[in-house]
Formats: sequence, structure tokens, C-alpha cells
Amino acid sequence: QVQLVESGGGSVQSGGSLRLSCVAYGSTLAYYAIGWFRQAPGKERERVSCIHSIDNSTYYADSVKGRFTISIDNARIAAYLQMNDLKAEDTAVYYCAIDPSFCREGMDYWSKGTLVTVSQ
Repeated sequence: QVQLVESGGGSVQSGGSLRLSCVAYGSTLAYYAIGWFRQAPGKERERVSCIHSIDNSTYYADSVKGRFTISIDNARIAAYLQMNDLKAEDTAVYYCAIDPSFCREGMDYWSKGTLVTVSQ
């Protein structure tokens, strides 16, 4: 059973930075997509950023392009999301997810989530 352990959430002022980490324990996936989704209060969950282990191809939501950077550590089966120039609208619970195929809403494994709060 794959367990995703996420860390790095917290509170920051607008314009600040945070770095999320996600490590997949118990995974035997040779190839995978890993990334983050987020859900703000009263809103639907949205895909934020993903990366694929085969070619390091990445996806970013338009709202985070130029501010967030995703990276991968294949040796650890881990991913990192560097979030810069954070805005109040980035406030949400961030979930890490991993899937053997591609980045999609129905990823196979999910973290418990970590809260990111950005104050103005």
C-alpha cells in the first residue's frame, strides 16, 4: 500500500514563499505521475501542478504559472512544490497525489492534505 507523506504547509504573508514536499512510501511504481491538487473553502478541488517520472514533463494551472515550480526525486519517489509570490487566493488545503499513468483528478493515491494560508 502506497502512503504519501506531505509536509511544508503553513501560514505566510502575501508575497511570501513555501515549499511543499511529498514522499511516497511503499511504492513500487517504475513510472508515475505525481503532483498537487488544492481545495479552497467552498470551491471544487483543482489540479495545481504535476510532473511525470518518464520525461519530467510538467503541468501548471494558469493561476500558478511563473510562481510555482515542481520538481521530482525519482530515487526517493518524491516531489517538491516551490511556491513563490503567494497570494491570498492560494489559500487552500493542498493534496499530494501519485498515479502510475498520468496526472488526473482520479489519481490512485492521495495524501491527507496540508493547509496553506496566505494572509494579506
